Amino acid sequence: MTTINRRGLLKVGAIASVAAATPGLSLSAMAQGEKMKTAESAPSSPPEPVTRILAHYLVNARYEDLPANVRKEGTRTLLNWVGVAVGGSHHETVARALSALKPFSGPPQAGLLGRSDRLDIMNAAFLNGVASHIFDFDDTHLKTIIHPAGPVVSAILALSEYHPVSGKDFLNALVLGVETECRIGNAVYPNHYDVGWHITGTAGVFGAAAAAGKILGLSEQQMVWALGLAASQPVGLRESFGSMNKSFNPGRAASNGLFAALLASKDYTSSDGMIEAKRGWANTISTKQDYREITEGLGQRYESALNTYKPFACGIVIHPALDAAIQLRNQYALTDDQISRVDLKVHPLVIELTGKKTPKIGLEGKFSIYHSVAVALIEGAAGERQYSDRAVNDPKVIALRERVTATIDPAIKPEQVDITITLKDGRVLHKFIEHAIGSLEVPMSDQQLEAKFTDLAKGILPDAQVRRLIETCWSVENLGSAADIAKAAVV
Repeated sequence: MTTINRRGLLKVGAIASVAAATPGLSLSAMAQGEKMKTAESAPSSPPEPVTRILAHYLVNARYEDLPANVRKEGTRTLLNWVGVAVGGSHHETVARALSALKPFSGPPQAGLLGRSDRLDIMNAAFLNGVASHIFDFDDTHLKTIIHPAGPVVSAILALSEYHPVSGKDFLNALVLGVETECRIGNAVYPNHYDVGWHITGTAGVFGAAAAAGKILGLSEQQMVWALGLAASQPVGLRESFGSMNKSFNPGRAASNGLFAALLASKDYTSSDGMIEAKRGWANTISTKQDYREITEGLGQRYESALNTYKPFACGIVIHPALDAAIQLRNQYALTDDQISRVDLKVHPLVIELTGKKTPKIGLEGKFSIYHSVAVALIEGAAGERQYSDRAVNDPKVIALRERVTATIDPAIKPEQVDITITLKDGRVLHKFIEHAIGSLEVPMSDQQLEAKFTDLAKGILPDAQVRRLIETCWSVENLGSAADIAKAAVV
């Protein structure tokens, strides 16, 4: 058995009790990836025992050590995730998956949010993860474009219905899971993402394993094995974007991570260096490995405090254009028949990720800058209803999107957009967005998160139940049983 060296012990032995998250980070961190595409980073030589250093931290990290701002962001992460999971619970993607899996499910151990169905915890974790991502309305760690809550909360909420855990311990596990997946994501982004991996699935499995392992009370060695078993289960390719398969990825990451932690709890072994070894996870699936992102500042800087929440139900790179379009629409009371053309100047990533010009189904619309701007100008919103099959096939939307152009401008950062709307009466309207709503610089308020939650849950849960569920999420730290969240979210 490998033992942690003195350097590793000094690095993680003491956990800071008070720490502030790094301020000022934004989607511009994504731009750094553009500079790194042509330069491959060599692995640390020799790498530290990264897997064990991380496991040591996870096993010893206490709820009491979390700074107040980290606890608050963890609670906001929970609230947002529950809202999007309930909102997506009756999408046809969930219905089809449930129909396929329910005949083979084990005992009814955990509920599906927004539904009356109960499945075994593995299938419940998967399906809640699918539901939470199907609208592309979930949270985003902007430095890596990971959607952190899907893999982590889907796993531990299902587990909490089978293995009792207090609200405080649940929140601690949530934060540690998000911390784990985002740090591991930082170590390989953007090279890993650029080659085609869906990083929410590939890094998310580590977050689910870490969080579930924390709740299960794994020893340090067992946590090493859990992380190793997670490393053996990378899931998700970017080719799946625009299909039901995309939401499969965080769902499967949740169930795979839970699977890994449960096996490790019974001493099912793995290599002790599965993250950093020569033929381990990082070296196998990425040409960049920066292990310092995983091990440095554990308990002192929190990636989990940098989480953001979407006001729009689509890829984050479209948000600046949506923000600008809706602001101009509202300011000038625009209607589609007034608009002659819409010209966008965007970062190259916008076209790469969302360049579909003629989406045919709602899921494809989420990856079309053209549809997104057109529907936002017509309907003044970009929620799940604007990414339905109805919306992408609306003749008015189709007609306007054909008048939308997007041009790459190297001077535009990923979090920016420059929009010009030319009206048929000759007027020219212009808007430049530096930071869109939902960014770290312009975050959604608690009240806006509640409004988003309420809108998503409307028609699925009674209004009074929605209000109780919101209050239950806000009070997670005071819950005697975290399973109360799941109970409050089912019909």
